[in-house]
Amino acid sequence: MRTPLVTELKHDSELFDAERFDALAQTEGSLTMAFKRTMEQADALLNERFLRMENIKLIIRRRAWVMDKLLQKLWQQFDCSRSPDIALLAVGGYGRAELHPHSDIDLMILLRQDDSGASYKTDLETFLTQMWDIGLEVGHSVRSIKQSKELAAADITIATNLMESRTIWGDPDLGRKMREATGPDNIWDPKAFFLAKWSEQISRQNKFSNTEFNLEPDIKGAPGGLRDIQNIGWVAKRYFDARRMSDLVSNGFLTNEEYDILNSGHLFLWEVRYALHLITGRGENRLLFEYQRTVAEMLGYRDSNANLAVEKFMKRYYRVALSISQLNDMLLQHFDEAIVRADEPDSIEPVNRRFQVRNGYIEAKYDKLFEHIPSALLEVFVILAQKEEIKGIRASTIRLIRDNRHLVDEHFRNDIRNISFFMELLRSPNKIYTQLYRMKRYGILGNYIPEFGQVIGQMQFDLFHIYTVDAHSLHVLRNLRMFRHQEVKKDFPIAHYVVSRIPKIELLYIAGLFHDLAKGRGGDHSELGSVDAYEFCIHHRLSKWDANLVSWLVENHLLMSITSQKKDVSDPEVIHEFASIVEDSTRLDYLHALTVADICATNPKLWNGWRSALLRQLYSEARRALRRGLKRPGNREDWIEETKERALALLSNRNFDEDTVLELWDQLGDDYFLRETFADVARHSEAILTRKKPEEPLVFIGKSDERNFQGAAELFIYTKDTANLFAATVAALDQLNLTIADAKIITSTNNFSLDTFIILEENGSPIGDDLARVKQIEAKLCKALKDPSKFPDIVQKRMPRALKAFNIPPEVVISNDLEHEHTVMELVALDRPGLLAEVGRIFLEHNVLIHSARIATLGERVEDVFSISDADGNMIQDLDLCERLKQSIKEKLDHPAK
Repeated sequence: MRTPLVTELKHDSELFDAERFDALAQTEGSLTMAFKRTMEQADALLNERFLRMENIKLIIRRRAWVMDKLLQKLWQQFDCSRSPDIALLAVGGYGRAELHPHSDIDLMILLRQDDSGASYKTDLETFLTQMWDIGLEVGHSVRSIKQSKELAAADITIATNLMESRTIWGDPDLGRKMREATGPDNIWDPKAFFLAKWSEQISRQNKFSNTEFNLEPDIKGAPGGLRDIQNIGWVAKRYFDARRMSDLVSNGFLTNEEYDILNSGHLFLWEVRYALHLITGRGENRLLFEYQRTVAEMLGYRDSNANLAVEKFMKRYYRVALSISQLNDMLLQHFDEAIVRADEPDSIEPVNRRFQVRNGYIEAKYDKLFEHIPSALLEVFVILAQKEEIKGIRASTIRLIRDNRHLVDEHFRNDIRNISFFMELLRSPNKIYTQLYRMKRYGILGNYIPEFGQVIGQMQFDLFHIYTVDAHSLHVLRNLRMFRHQEVKKDFPIAHYVVSRIPKIELLYIAGLFHDLAKGRGGDHSELGSVDAYEFCIHHRLSKWDANLVSWLVENHLLMSITSQKKDVSDPEVIHEFASIVEDSTRLDYLHALTVADICATNPKLWNGWRSALLRQLYSEARRALRRGLKRPGNREDWIEETKERALALLSNRNFDEDTVLELWDQLGDDYFLRETFADVARHSEAILTRKKPEEPLVFIGKSDERNFQGAAELFIYTKDTANLFAATVAALDQLNLTIADAKIITSTNNFSLDTFIILEENGSPIGDDLARVKQIEAKLCKALKDPSKFPDIVQKRMPRALKAFNIPPEVVISNDLEHEHTVMELVALDRPGLLAEVGRIFLEHNVLIHSARIATLGERVEDVFSISDADGNMIQDLDLCERLKQSIKEKLDHPAK
C-alpha cells in the first residue's frame, strides 16, 4: 500500500530515521510531539547545509522527503490509511517535491467514490486537526476522482495543481486514475490549457507593471520569477508529458545553453526564496528593502570599493530575472506556434532579401543570416520601427538573434553600416523605445553600447531610484517619446512644446540613454558619462556641435532639478547664475525636456504639481534672462518695481485705495516682493486689508494663479511675530498629516510675520478642491497660532517599513552668506515622521529665527536648506551657538537611525 515518494533521494538517516522517530514518539507519548521535534531537528540540519551553500535543489527536495516520511507516520495511525479507496496525495509545489522552510503543505485526500470517506470522517478530521496543531501551513481538500474532474474542468488553477500530484500513501492507481480523468484527453486539451496559462501569466505580470526591475520584486510572481519557470514546465507537461525541464531540449524547444541558463536561474531563485523564509520566519516571497542586505550577506556577497554587497546581489537577481523573462517569451511563442497555430496556413510577406513577415511576425529568411550578414542584427529592429503593422519577432528568429549576439563586437560597432542603422533607428518615427527595449532583452543593446551593458541590472540601494540604471535610462527615453503626444500637453506643457520644436530630437534620445550610464564606476557619473556620450556621438558621425550639446546635457542633467529644489527661483541672482551656465535657449529647451523625463523615470511619485511649478518658473525666468542678455543681469530694484506695479494694477481694479496699499507695502520689505509673484502679492494684500479680526492670525489656503501648482496648496499666514511661530506652524501641519515642500518667512517692520508654505498631503498627493479639508487645516492653524507659546505636540508616528532598512547619520553644515547677510544651514538626514517639527523645536530652543526653508525629500533621505539668523535677525557669528545647534540636531535625528 505504501508508495515511497521522491524516489531519487537516498535515505538520509541524519534527517529522518524510522526507528529513532518511533522511540521519540514513545518518549514524548505523542506522535504529534515526535513530528514537531523531528521536523525542528531536520530544519536545523537543512538550514545549516543551506548556510554552508550546499546544493539548494537537494535541500528543498530532502525537506519534502522528510515531510513525506512524517506524514506517512501520522497517516498510518488511522484506519483510513488501510482503505484501498482512500489515498493521501501531495499537490502543487509540494507535489513537485519542492518544500522551502515555510512553504504551504498542499494535500489532497483522494477518494475512489464520493462516499468512500463517509465511514472515516472522524479519522480525516482528526488527521487535519493534528496538522494544524503541529503548526503546519496546510492547504487541503477531500475529493473523489469524479469531483476532482468536475472542479478541475471549471478552474485552471485546480487542474494545474492536480497535474503535479503524487501519492504519499495509498493505492498509486487512485492517483493515476485521477490524473487521467483530469488529463488533456478529458479536460483542458493542450491548446485550451496553453491559452489559459498564457492569459493567466499576462494578468499576473500586469500586476507588477510588466517589468523585472521593480525596487522590491516578488521572486515568485513578478516577471522573470519562479512562476514564469513553472508556467513553462506546466505547458510542457500538458503538451509533451514532459517530466523534467530538460525534456524540452530533446523536444527541440530549448538548446543545451538555454536550458543551463534556465536551470541556473531557477536554482538562484530557490536560494533567494529559502533565505527569505529563514530571515522572515514565514512564507515570504517579496524581496523587500529591509531583507535585501541580509539575503545578500547570507548568499555570500560582500561590499567592495565600487559597490555594496546588496547592489551586487540585486544586480545578479535582475540579470537572472531578465534572462528567465527572455526565455519565457521565446518558449511561449514557440508553444503558440506548435500548439495553437500548428494547423493554421502560413501567410508570408517578403520584406527584403533578408527578412520576411510570417503571420504578422518578422523572421530571418534562413538560419545563417546573422552569421553571413551581422548588420542584420540591427536592421531587423529598424524594420520594426518603420513598419508598425509588424507585431514582433518570430521565436525562431529571437533564438538566432540571441545565438549571434556575440557578433556585436568592436568590429561590428565600427562598421559604418551598423552606425547608420543605429542612427536611422533613433530617427525613426515609431516605436523607438519598444525596439531599444527588445534590443536590451535579446542582448544586442548591451553589446552595441558596452556602457549600457555594464549597468544592466545595476541598482542603487535607496528609495529614490526605484528602477535599475538600464530600466531607468530606457524609461527616460520612453518619457521623451511620450512628450510628443497631444494628450500629455496638459500635464507637461513645456516639455510637449520643446520636444515638438527642438531641431534634432535624436540628440535628446542619446543624452537620455547616456545620462546615468557611468554610475557604479567611481567618480562623478555626470562627468564620466559626458565623455562617453561625446565619444559615442563623434563615432556615430555627428558634428562636434551636436556632440558637445549631448555631452553638456549629460554633464548637467541634474542642474535644473537641483537649482529648482535647493535654490530660490524667485531670486534674480539665482536665475542669472543658472542662465549663465545654460548660455542659450536651445540648451535650455533640451535640458528642460531631459530633466522632466529623468524625474518621472526615477520615481513617478516624485512628479507633482509643486515640482512642475518650480521647473516651469525656472524655465520661464531663464528664457527671459537669456532674451534680455546675460551681460545685463536682472536688477533687484527693477524686479521689485515691476512686481509692485502689476500687483497694484490688480488691486486698483478691485477698488483698493492706492495709498492704503502702499502704506501696507512699506512695512513688508524688499525680500517679500522678490519672492512672490504679483498675483500672490495682490491676493495677500487683499486678504490682509479686508480681514475682519485684525487681532487674530490670518490663515488662508489657495492656489497661486501664476505658478499653477496643480494641486499643491499655498498656505499664507499673516500674524504677530513670535519666536515660536515657525515651530508651532510645522508641528500643527505635522499633526494634520501634511508635508511641506517650501517655506518662506518674512517679518515686517511692524513685527508681523508673512509666512508662505507650499503643502501637500503626507503621501505627496495634492489637497485638491476638498473644501472640508481646507477648512480643517485653516481652523487647526488658527487655533495653534493664537498662542504659539503653547507648542503643539509633535505627533509620534511609526517609522515607515522601508525607511527602517537605512541608516543615514545626519549631516549639518552651517555657513554664512556674506553677500546676502544671512546664515545657511544645510541638513541631510534619514526621512522620518515629524522631522521638520523636531528641527523647528530645536531652532526655538536655541533662539534661532528661520527666514526660509527649501524642503527636498529624495527617497529615504531629506536634503533641506534653511536660511536662519540669531534672535536679533543677524547672521549667526557665535561659533559656540553654531556647534550647539549642530549637535542638538544630530543627537535628535540620529536616534531613529540607530
